[in-house]
Amino acid sequence: MKVTEKLIKPVTETKYLTVDNADRYRVIVRFLYLQYEKLKYWVYQEEIYENLKEDPYFENYTPEQCQQDLSMLKEWGNLVTMQDTKSVATLEEFKNRKFRYQLSEYAVEIERMVIRLENLLIEGASLEPALLERIRMSLTKIQEIAECSEEQVYSWWNDLNNDFVRLNQNYQDYMRELNSLKAEELMQTKAFLMYKDRLLEYLRTFVKSLQMNVTMIEALLKEYDREKWKIILEKVTEYEMKIPRLEMEITKEQFDENNIGRWKNIEEWFVGENGKSSEASKIFDTTNEVIRRITRYAMRISERGGNSANRREEYYKIAGVFHQCGQTNEAHRLSAVLFGMEMPYHLKGEIHRETDRMNSGVFEEAPAKKILNPRIRSYREKYKKSGIVDRRAEKEKMRLETLEKLEQEKEIINEYINGGRLEFGNLPILEPQIRDVFLIWLSKALENKKRQAKTEDGRIYKVIMPKEEGQCEVRCTDGTFYMPQFVLEFEEI
Repeated sequence: MKVTEKLIKPVTETKYLTVDNADRYRVIVRFLYLQYEKLKYWVYQEEIYENLKEDPYFENYTPEQCQQDLSMLKEWGNLVTMQDTKSVATLEEFKNRKFRYQLSEYAVEIERMVIRLENLLIEGASLEPALLERIRMSLTKIQEIAECSEEQVYSWWNDLNNDFVRLNQNYQDYMRELNSLKAEELMQTKAFLMYKDRLLEYLRTFVKSLQMNVTMIEALLKEYDREKWKIILEKVTEYEMKIPRLEMEITKEQFDENNIGRWKNIEEWFVGENGKSSEASKIFDTTNEVIRRITRYAMRISERGGNSANRREEYYKIAGVFHQCGQTNEAHRLSAVLFGMEMPYHLKGEIHRETDRMNSGVFEEAPAKKILNPRIRSYREKYKKSGIVDRRAEKEKMRLETLEKLEQEKEIINEYINGGRLEFGNLPILEPQIRDVFLIWLSKALENKKRQAKTEDGRIYKVIMPKEEGQCEVRCTDGTFYMPQFVLEFEEI
């Protein structure tokens, strides 16, 4: 990290949030910010004072206090002032300067941040696989976007960077929620079982989309035309130089440095640098670790429920021992050994009695039976345990059926391979299971540095990267999708 003058400079514009009388300063800044949002940039002191006096909290607020507060905000850099000279007729009126006030750029951004903090718990965070798709689609247009106008290139560049920033921020915020102390405590309660399946499905969908898109984006970033990228960078910089800026002048070198840094961040996020693992792979590992942690917590909760079930079996065994007692005194002695006399449990209820005698003892009454079920949604009737059944014949039959099915699939797949080549651009309409096999082959080969891989039956193949621009259409019985014109070339056996 490079330490610059801006980094070590104190930000005095934030003082109004913490100093004495912050309640007055914050209300004034919020009022000016709301006017700013309505495109009313300049406001008089009288308007500020009248607005504050409408609230009972500022019942004793005076114009002198308002003037002092505005002066302090101006001194800290939160306000910009302009003297109103339109209606000045005399020198005396000019001396009693009447100002208009406007929020500074820093103050606007600080107040936006404060509003986001106030609504932080309401907005929440989420994982958006669609952003990965949009980034991948944007990167596929590098070749053609270089031929477009400066305005179109700048719009494409802004969309790519905004999607990348949103993807990072949303993932970090969502992972922070999952790793918070509150989430840890929730994962250790039985109530978590209600959300476990939905949460795991949500995370696994994101991991699946991440794996597929990152593989394709990595291939694009390794093969893109550097000369085309230089043209894009030049057009973006030229367009940014044409945007008029009244308060500051930024040089072409600063724009270039900023844009090159952004592109480098995108490359390192998906591809990595100098042999280091990419940020995408770290996110993949982190998300999988969260999935494993959720599964562990769910398993522990289930085990605790299983322990309760085992305790019920013990109670049933003890009841059987009591039943085998020949005399009441023997049962009393057994009870004293098992439970003692410190804290006996007393059960009561609407029990039907066979006699109305008030002097009848407990052991003279017939036992009452009551079936108790847990009052939880996840309760299921317990299955009766049975002995081990010999299923070797069924397993052998299933094995033969699976082998036969794999052989049939192999024959069908071989029909699409012509001359040792599988061209995605020339495929007919595919069944979903055949399409999945081809995409798995492609993914395995793209992950290999030599662009080679091996099929389940031992055939070696390699990927030939598309030379032509554009994409091919792959039609399937359940829909159509577009992808680069990859070719799989198989070695002769």
